[in-house]
Amino acid sequence: MPKKVETKLPTDLLKYENEAIAEGNIIVCGVDEAGRGPLAGPVFAAAVVLHKGQIIEGANDSKKLSEKKREALFDVIISQAADYCIASVDESTIDEINILQATYLAMSRAVEGLKNKPDICLIDGNRKPPQIEIPCRTIVKGDALSMSIACASILAKVSRDRFMLELDRQYPQYHFAKHKGYGTQLHIEMLRACGASPVHRKSFLKKIDGIPAYKG
Repeated sequence: MPKKVETKLPTDLLKYENEAIAEGNIIVCGVDEAGRGPLAGPVFAAAVVLHKGQIIEGANDSKKLSEKKREALFDVIISQAADYCIASVDESTIDEINILQATYLAMSRAVEGLKNKPDICLIDGNRKPPQIEIPCRTIVKGDALSMSIACASILAKVSRDRFMLELDRQYPQYHFAKHKGYGTQLHIEMLRACGASPVHRKSFLKKIDGIPAYKG
């Protein structure tokens, strides 16, 4: 007999939301970020509140979805979610306070930007942003385990990618449209040829040799 393959039912993605509601929380918010690792551009975060029992079909960890699928889901999420907010922290602030603190700040801005204050936040990862004063539950790999976090992951990723396309038009020499600011071979070659632009994270470039002054 063929081996039985267990599949993950979509309702499994509501486990953490349903647990939070069962504990008496009314507004449950999922939070995730995008862009911690790139050499350029802001870090983005999103907060999403779904209606009770709501499933956004196809939503999952944004890194597991194609760009076309993410773009389509972005429009579905912002039109159907009960509430959402997208926030960012720019590269100069990242250099000033470090990427971890900048990520916390982006997450807290996203939560603060919601129309109604959540009763609890489900945070992707294993650390709670200290700026968020309401109760939080951290979930490792939450973007693949929680529907609201998965939706936040998609909003943050698509928003950042779109922003990087804008930067590509301003700084075409770096080819941001191709690598979205990540440290690819092409990106590093362009850094060495053109220098670090105003939108590069200078603190991220210290270990890369041969970067000249910005040539404009």
